[in-house]
Amino acid sequence: MKAEKVIINKEKFNIIIERLSYQLIENHANFENAVLIGIQPRGIHFCNRIYTKLSSIVSNKDIKVGDLDITFYRDDFRRRDDPLEPQAIDINFSIEGKNVVLIDDVLYTGRSVRAAMDALLAFGRPKSVELLVLVDRRFSRHLPIQPNYVGKKVDAISTEKIIVEWKETNGKDQVILINSEK
Repeated sequence: MKAEKVIINKEKFNIIIERLSYQLIENHANFENAVLIGIQPRGIHFCNRIYTKLSSIVSNKDIKVGDLDITFYRDDFRRRDDPLEPQAIDINFSIEGKNVVLIDDVLYTGRSVRAAMDALLAFGRPKSVELLVLVDRRFSRHLPIQPNYVGKKVDAISTEKIIVEWKETNGKDQVILINSEK
């Protein structure tokens, strides 16, 4: 039996984006020495939303933003039945000595973030790396990775799944918790 529950609706979605944007401004001021990088595939939508909000608030209209493909850095790359298809990488700036904010939609086991940190080093050595996530599934970590910025913390068990729907791809902004008990 599957039970669905909306845990973040459109209104909360917008509030979270605004709150996280202001938290970033508190720590990075005008983003002269900071860059935003969305982890493909799902972190890109979130990164673009954060970037759009920041651009409307801060005076620096040249905030550096990019997309990071982690396909070949994943530890399950060769174990999957359905082969992963790499995406185009869009980082046309150096991250050398910069404060990098990695952005993803859901932090679950931490393996995607680990892969992103490995992939990031191909673009230089950052001064620091921070993690911003929309949803933090706190009880599922395989690696000791914790986000610096969190939209919502969710205590989900292994039979539950978090689905983030984006207006750009699904027609509306919301986060759903699905309980599919066996």
